[in-house]
Amino acid sequence: MQELRLNKFLAEQLGLSRREADVAIQSGRVTINGKPAVLGQRLSIDKKDKVCYNGKIVPFSRDFIYLGLHKPVGYVCSRKSQDSTPTIYELLPTKYQSLKTVGRLDKDSSGLILLTNDGDFNFQMTHPKFTKTKIYLVELDHELEPLHQQEISDFGIEIGDGVSRLGLERLDDARRKWRVTMSEGRNRQIRRTFAALGYTVIKLHRVQFGPYQLGDLKSGKFQEVPKA
Repeated sequence: MQELRLNKFLAEQLGLSRREADVAIQSGRVTINGKPAVLGQRLSIDKKDKVCYNGKIVPFSRDFIYLGLHKPVGYVCSRKSQDSTPTIYELLPTKYQSLKTVGRLDKDSSGLILLTNDGDFNFQMTHPKFTKTKIYLVELDHELEPLHQQEISDFGIEIGDGVSRLGLERLDDARRKWRVTMSEGRNRQIRRTFAALGYTVIKLHRVQFGPYQLGDLKSGKFQEVPKA
C-alpha cells in the first residue's frame, strides 16, 4: 500500500509550503475522511482517502506549472495592491492567478521572478538549507571604493540580521555597475549591504535564480518553463 505524508500532499496539491501545510493541519482546517487531521499523518493513496481543506475536497492529482516572469520596476509581488501600486498578478491571465511567487523582488527591482503551484519546488528553491545561486545586475549612486569591494566580497558586512557576503564583478570603469552573485535570500539584502557602507542602489535587476535565467524575455512578459 502506497502512503504519502499529509503535509507533502497538501504542498503538492495546493501550492503551499510544508510549513504552511503544517499550520493548516494544526489549525483544524484539514480533515481526512471527515476527521481532523494531525501532524505527521500519512495518506493511503491506494484507498483514496478523502482529504478536505477548508471544507473543500483536495484532488489527488494536479498539473504543476512553473512560470518565469520578467518583473518590471514599479510592481509588487503580493497579491493585493499597496495603495495604487500595481501587482505582478495584473500582468498574468486568469489561469495563472493562483500561482505563488518563489521568493520576491521589491517594488524598485526588476528581473526574473518564478511562480508555481508546486509547494515542494517553492520550498526547495527558497529554504536556506538548499543553496541556490542568484545573480543580479546592480548600479550604485557613486563609485564603489576598492576597500569596500574587498570588505563585501572577502569579509562580509553586518546588516542587522547577520553578515552579508556578496560576490562582486565590476562591469564598468566608473565602478558603479556590478554583477552581484549571492546564495542567500534575506529581505532587501543587497540594498542593505551597500547602504551599510554609504551607497544607494539605484538599479537592481535579477538575471538568474538557480538554474533559471531571464534570457531575452521582455519586461512584463512571462513564459512557462520546465522544472529543472
